[in-house]
Amino acid sequence: MASSMTNPTAGRFAGLPLRHWKPQLRDDGVLVLYFDRADTAVNAFSQDALIELGDVLERIALELPKALVIASGKASGFIAGADLKEFQEFDRKGTVDDAIRRGQTMFQKLAQLRCPTVAAIHGFCMGGGTEISLACRYRVASSDASTRIGLPEVQLGIFPGWGGSARLPQLVGAPAAMDMMLTGRALSAKAAFGIGLIDKITESANLIDTAAALALKGRVRPFKQRLLAWSTNTFAARKLLAPQMIKQVARKAPKAFYPAPYALIATWQKSAGKPIRARLDAERRAVVKLAGSATARNLIRIFFLTERMKGLGKGDAHIRHVHVVGAGVMGGDIAAFAAYKGFDVTLQDREQRFIDGALQRAQALFEKKVKDPSKRPAVAARLISDLNGEGVAKADLVIEAIIENPNAKRELYQSVEPRMKSDALLTTNTSSIPLDELRPHIARPAQFVGLHYFNPVAQMPLVEIIHHDGMDAETERRLAAFCKALGKFPVPVAGTPGFLVNRVLFPYMLEAATAYAEGIPGPAIDKAAVKFGMPMGPIELLDTVGLDVAASVGKELAPFLGLDVPAALASVDASKRGKKDGQGIYTWENGRAKKPELPAGYATPDDLEDRLILPLLNEAVACLHAGVVSDADLLDAGVIFGTGFAPFRGGPIQHIRATGADALLERLKALQGKYGERFAPRAGWDNPVLREPVV
Repeated sequence: MASSMTNPTAGRFAGLPLRHWKPQLRDDGVLVLYFDRADTAVNAFSQDALIELGDVLERIALELPKALVIASGKASGFIAGADLKEFQEFDRKGTVDDAIRRGQTMFQKLAQLRCPTVAAIHGFCMGGGTEISLACRYRVASSDASTRIGLPEVQLGIFPGWGGSARLPQLVGAPAAMDMMLTGRALSAKAAFGIGLIDKITESANLIDTAAALALKGRVRPFKQRLLAWSTNTFAARKLLAPQMIKQVARKAPKAFYPAPYALIATWQKSAGKPIRARLDAERRAVVKLAGSATARNLIRIFFLTERMKGLGKGDAHIRHVHVVGAGVMGGDIAAFAAYKGFDVTLQDREQRFIDGALQRAQALFEKKVKDPSKRPAVAARLISDLNGEGVAKADLVIEAIIENPNAKRELYQSVEPRMKSDALLTTNTSSIPLDELRPHIARPAQFVGLHYFNPVAQMPLVEIIHHDGMDAETERRLAAFCKALGKFPVPVAGTPGFLVNRVLFPYMLEAATAYAEGIPGPAIDKAAVKFGMPMGPIELLDTVGLDVAASVGKELAPFLGLDVPAALASVDASKRGKKDGQGIYTWENGRAKKPELPAGYATPDDLEDRLILPLLNEAVACLHAGVVSDADLLDAGVIFGTGFAPFRGGPIQHIRATGADALLERLKALQGKYGERFAPRAGWDNPVLREPVV
């Protein structure tokens, strides 16, 4: 940091009880104000920290330094944003307006200081961290790969409310600013510099010195940046750009489900030409309204569920080398993704042609994910073809991903396990077979477990860790840490048929197949599910997963759940398995389903949505009752991240609470009377958890 510093507390800050902000005056007259929130490992703005910031800024305004640098006192990063637990509490008390107003006021004090101000950013800079940097005159960022700058509030059902939406469009121009806020996407230091958000990039060791030098010397922004910032916020530009933004957002986020991006666009369109005070007021009013919505409350709840799942993977997984047996779509993609994430991977199959196909798919993944072409060869080199399985002896983790046949899997384990290291873990990616059927001949059951990925591996964020009675707790911890290293969310589940996600999803997909067999058009079925909030309709999903895979899962699950499998799934044409063959229920071209038009005048049955969704809810209740997961929160998280279940609804159990368990139970019984026993309420509808108030 600075070459020499003096203690400022004897002077201008005397008498201030500073817990979170640490001022240090440099010899060059630049004051560095470090945010080091007390009693936390990560900087996040609490109201207490904001109030203290206001006190410090008032003292600074009375005796101005030559310049002010805002920096983090924590090695972990700059500022993660607002304290969301505190935000939830303000929502419960109805005082969100006060909290938003306070943040805006404190950052405006910073913006109005009559000396140069610079934010010195390293590591994560999210939400309120980005907003305080926008209140500074300049911004300097560390060149480290860990530096990420973002405004992710839209992912929580709101948008930046501490001046971010009021200032960013004026700084970098509306297109770049709105893209950043509407997607919630975080930028690297280089990308942030490219749009004009960052003024200078430097080595982390020189961050404070560079920030101080910039503050003292100043910088004139390039004319092109200034022109873009002005021209894209004019009345004419707003009138032209806003409808285009709305159209782009509508492709992914229906307004009825996700109001935040639309409110952001509307607020910008109406207020961008006004003075800062008016822009802040418009921002505050819109964010306060959004904060009280069910969508925001559910998305914030989901954020905490993701933090909980991340917390399961504490410590080192002690996994460096991964050996995957089975180079099909799942096994090959599991291997490729592990290599992309930095693991050494060997990939085995019974024939070289299967491995070659997986390696080709892996190259496509690396080209998409690794932006720097010069780095792709090193990533690809981590994925090694291993026809003879020589990697087994070196592997810390062996993942079996062969066909869904218990006998084939048991034979493989008897061949592989004797060659494994004593501390290596043996896992299966089975999607439905109970682990009790697979473990009888396992020599080290404590180190055997299910590790169930979802397709497509590179996109789906969840991995189920499947328990059995003989599994060791350390095995679960290591695998949770491995999932964390992959950037996946682990959810521990019982080893019963279908585990959690497939067990909950199967009745939904089966009812869709049944409705299709009855003559209801596939597009009508898909439209009903998407209208509810599912990311994809169940008929399209069946084709995407593969009709053969669905049939295999059905063979395991249908008897367990007491359900009948329609003929279309019981017997699948080997050349028409869905998306992967270009033909299934739909015809597929260039990775997209060609859905036929609905017949003229076709009326979708009124109860179709209930027929699809209530079986899913019914099985979720049964899973909770049976202890497939430890609690309702993990169940909701697992189903959201494993199936894409409408996030704005908060998960199956949260949706039951919000809609009313008794009302849904009556609708389920009505379907039972009309369609038969497959709609009979499962055990668990009397669980008090289902009737807890929605908060």
